Amino acid sequence: MKVVGIIPARYASTRFPGKPLADIGGKPMVRHVWERAASSGSLDRVWVATDDRRILETVRDFGGNALLTGDHASGTDRLAEAARILGLEAEDVVVNIQGDEPLVRAEMLDRLVAGLEEDPAFPMATLAHQTDDEREYRDPNVVKVVVDQLGKALYFSRSPVPFRRDEPAGSPVFLKHLGFYAYRQSFLQTFTRLHPGKLERLEKLEQLRAMEHGYLIRVIPSPWDTRGIDTPEDLERLLEELSGNASSASGERPGERRDEMS
Repeated sequence: MKVVGIIPARYASTRFPGKPLADIGGKPMVRHVWERAASSGSLDRVWVATDDRRILETVRDFGGNALLTGDHASGTDRLAEAARILGLEAEDVVVNIQGDEPLVRAEMLDRLVAGLEEDPAFPMATLAHQTDDEREYRDPNVVKVVVDQLGKALYFSRSPVPFRRDEPAGSPVFLKHLGFYAYRQSFLQTFTRLHPGKLERLEKLEQLRAMEHGYLIRVIPSPWDTRGIDTPEDLERLLEELSGNASSASGERPGERRDEMS
């Protein structure tokens, strides 16, 4: 059995065109993601799957593995085509690593893979981080997940769940969904052939498709959060934070920068 990490990377993002090639500390974003994923001891190989030759050539230039796919409506569809191109077997594990998560940690991917491998009842698994951030709890762009006592996903939502009817006001504790997935290859191909259900269309959350069709999702706790980059403003905030952290750590004067990205 092989475990392969695949980073879907699309150039024509509506909110941030060319996002995978955005510069962070002298490296394109996709390189940060690839290098961090490649340091995971659980992944046999890491590939970037893209529909754009600029991204393909950039990855190959820095020594990464990249392949060209067709145009797809979702990263999962791109992932499934890449798995077919690579000739992966039904029992192999495919890990979907978001290309706009430059702070992903190898340890997160290790936990995700181990969580899927240890329980054959689950065809897919994902990560979640426990937090009490009130702003994120109310933010519809932050996906929340509720689970049962064994870690099986009960529901994913953009709404504040679980709703705290009788608890006093204060910071809620909830599970923030992190958009990394591990699939058994046979199920990945099945998943992309399923029809979207009502809940997926309402919430605009693709993982609900699996649940609406009766498939189980295991949710693996991650002690680490990540930072998705969806817009140029998100990137600017990340760069400012990295610059501030570097200055604090090195005693540099404000305005000086030291690259803390791997």
